[in-house]
Amino acid sequence: MIKKEMTKKHLITCSVIIVLVIISTLNIYSAMGSKTVVEPAVKPVINVPALAFKTVNFVPKSIAAENDFSFANEALPINDASVKRKLQRSLVKHNFRNVRTNILQTKALQLFPIIEPILKAYGIPDDFKYIPLVESGLCEGTSARGAKGIWQFMPGTARTYGLKVRDGVDERMNTRKSTIAACKYIKELYVEFNSWTLAAAAYNNGENQIERAINRQNEDNYFLMHLNGETAAYVYNIIAMKQIISQPGKYGYKTYLKPNELFAYN
Repeated sequence: MIKKEMTKKHLITCSVIIVLVIISTLNIYSAMGSKTVVEPAVKPVINVPALAFKTVNFVPKSIAAENDFSFANEALPINDASVKRKLQRSLVKHNFRNVRTNILQTKALQLFPIIEPILKAYGIPDDFKYIPLVESGLCEGTSARGAKGIWQFMPGTARTYGLKVRDGVDERMNTRKSTIAACKYIKELYVEFNSWTLAAAAYNNGENQIERAINRQNEDNYFLMHLNGETAAYVYNIIAMKQIISQPGKYGYKTYLKPNELFAYN
């Protein structure tokens, strides 16, 4: 009897334990199933605005666009920093702040009506009309080397191209005749170099000097060549003169009026 009771108690105890285990197991799984899965914490992304670095292309103050600058329809490569620098130097050199006179405009008014049709007749680009303003500039008379007139011909070169230079007669001072002589010379230079820019440079420095520079440097682009200071700046000065005469207000010159009558001495 006692044994049966003990067995019964033992079974009851085991049953209780089993039930408790089952309940505990169910609670655990229930808790796991209902548990909210927490994602790993993500640090907030802070959008820091990038520093606004202002890109400044080197464009000299007076230089607005590439198409504004050319010589005899040959493009000026102002994307080159060295070219920009040289052009800006020439523009500054000839602006009103440094020149402080409208004499260049006055000379242009006097000379261009005579020079332009002669250049056209000889097939010379119109931009060569600015050479006399660069050559003679604000000064008149004979240079230290003996060049004379608006085209600054040396006596020997003047005679070669048909001008009379002797006692009492100097046709270098005759605007029309000296322009015709200059056209003949420039045309020959163009035939030799096949470039109006190099023809202009040779007009300043002589064809032999330019030819030697081309052979020595193996380079025939004026803007990339290394030449003496005067010749290296020569075409830039012509282009600057072109800009200043055609757009005087942009470079500090006051608007000027054409005289009622234009006197030209031939």
